[in-house]
Amino acid sequence: MTAQSARIQQPSLGPLGWARWAWRNLTSMRTALLLLLLLAVAALPGSIWPQRSINPTRTSDYIARHPTMGPILDRLGFFEVYATPWFSAIYLLLLISLIGCVLPRTRIHLRHLRGRPPRVPARLDRLPAYAERDLDADPDVALASVKAALGRRYRVDVRDGHTLAAESGYAKETGNLLFHTALIGVIVGVAVGHVWGWKGDVIVPVGGSFSDTAINYDTLDPGPRVDTAKLPPFTLTLDRFDASFEDRVGGGQFGQPRDFSAYLRTTDSPGAPEQSHVLKVNHPVEMSGAAIFLLGNGYAADVTVKDSRGKVVYTGPTVFLARDNNYTSSGAIKVPGAQPKELGFFGNLLPTGVITQDQGPISIFPDARDPKMALGLYEGELNPGGLSGSVYTLNTKEMTQVKDTNGEPLRIWIAPGETVQLPGDRGSITFNKVVRWAGLSIRHDPAKDLTLWSSLLALAGLIASLLIRRRRVFARVEALPAGGSRVRLGALAKGDDSGLQDYLDRLAAGLPSR
Repeated sequence: MTAQSARIQQPSLGPLGWARWAWRNLTSMRTALLLLLLLAVAALPGSIWPQRSINPTRTSDYIARHPTMGPILDRLGFFEVYATPWFSAIYLLLLISLIGCVLPRTRIHLRHLRGRPPRVPARLDRLPAYAERDLDADPDVALASVKAALGRRYRVDVRDGHTLAAESGYAKETGNLLFHTALIGVIVGVAVGHVWGWKGDVIVPVGGSFSDTAINYDTLDPGPRVDTAKLPPFTLTLDRFDASFEDRVGGGQFGQPRDFSAYLRTTDSPGAPEQSHVLKVNHPVEMSGAAIFLLGNGYAADVTVKDSRGKVVYTGPTVFLARDNNYTSSGAIKVPGAQPKELGFFGNLLPTGVITQDQGPISIFPDARDPKMALGLYEGELNPGGLSGSVYTLNTKEMTQVKDTNGEPLRIWIAPGETVQLPGDRGSITFNKVVRWAGLSIRHDPAKDLTLWSSLLALAGLIASLLIRRRRVFARVEALPAGGSRVRLGALAKGDDSGLQDYLDRLAAGLPSR
């Protein structure tokens, strides 16, 4: 029969055969590593393009600025990477692959733990490490000496009265399996946290309060299975915020932060007693079903804007965002109630403000020692087309910059307690005071304990698999014609073990000589 006819007569695999072939390849360690790499590559778009769940306004602006590529990327899911079917498919395949790798290896490992070490090879001198030594003792005593020299780290099996097989390093494979099992726990924990967890950010000025409802968050990222109408009903009030900075002039640390402390009053539910907390960086406050982290801080300007008749059209603190280490903060004060046109102030809030010849208005120290505001003014439509933009910037597309009596763009330099009259009977602005604010990140992760402990176990398993050596030592004892015994030792290791021959030489040298 020719080779060609043999190939023709070879039966095809069939559905069951193809299923076994697919399962065998999916559950191989090579496939698991490939899927892990593919998952890392698939997550890259989430750090390159804005994500709709985190910042929908920025995502919409990006699509509007890129009318060709924006819609294509949106259809491919690049603006919602972690909720796309292709990302979920890679995630699930990786989980299945790891489970399929771990379970058979665990079964084999348990069988090895219950079984006996392998039989002693006939030719020990062909093993990677070999040594022999003559002892002034009968074979039984010589074999007992070898067993004692191996110690308790080895599982020893004596056969036929003159051979010995010993094996150590089972914890290496145990650590390897622990690492992969814990990795499954990490993957499951991250998935559970993504599906049933949520996180939100909010800025709270000193004296302000926050209740845990979806509408009160500046940004909210709920999981697919989270009902935002059922968030934990806690409330908090920011009573005080303390910040300290290095103020020794001349040192390299001048102006560097030393401590931030937010003093909170919280209630877990309506009618529950209040509790006091001190919130610090890396020291979150645990609430019912959520954890509160101190994410940032800065300054807000408490201002009052009046129209030409003295009627208050805007009052309250307006948050400014710091853009350097000295808290030179930028922001916008929007006055939609102004008549006949809406007003929008823009500029900087300076905790310790000066005007320099090169840089203009800046802050020279992060603490509020001499606060000032440097503002300009636009009038017109704040939200053209009804679209709401960022609260920290002005959309000047449908606005006109206000000028002073000399025809130059209006520049306002104002300190707390001062009032500036606006040109053209537009009213006035009063800078009442500077208010500190705290940026809070509130998170709920139902699987954080699973993820944490799985990560620690994975680290422990990885260390064990890297540091522990898997070795097998064999011994054969022969009686010498002149009396005494000759001990032949052989050893092999699983993987590279450059110290195997040295170990066997030391083992032989430790036996009582002839």
